[in-house]
Amino acid sequence: QAQLVESAGGWVQTGGSLRLSCAASGRASSSGTLGWFRQAPGKEHEFVAAIRRGDGKKVYADSVKGRFTIFRDNAKNEVVLQMNSLKPEDTAVYYCTASGATHILSSIRRKEMYEYWGQGTQVTVSS
Repeated sequence: QAQLVESAGGWVQTGGSLRLSCAASGRASSSGTLGWFRQAPGKEHEFVAAIRRGDGKKVYADSVKGRFTIFRDNAKNEVVLQMNSLKPEDTAVYYCTASGATHILSSIRRKEMYEYWGQGTQVTVSS
């Protein structure tokens, strides 16, 4: 059984920072690709960031590049999303995702490539 458990999100003012972590267990712990997606009210899931296990390659959405950082804590079997310079448009439910495969860069942003999803955690940025 695969499980992804996200840490609690939170509320922060514009310009603030938050850190989300995701603990992987079972099949998800050996995932080739780990990522984060988000969903704002009334919108589709949006790719945020991903990291590949083998080569450590990181990919970011243009909307978060330079502000967010994704990294793995191998000792804890966690993937972390450090979010800085937060904006109101970052407000969403954030989902940790994992895939058994190591995805090529052209498909790493597609949500259908990830078979494991966490329960989601709310991040709210006030103006």
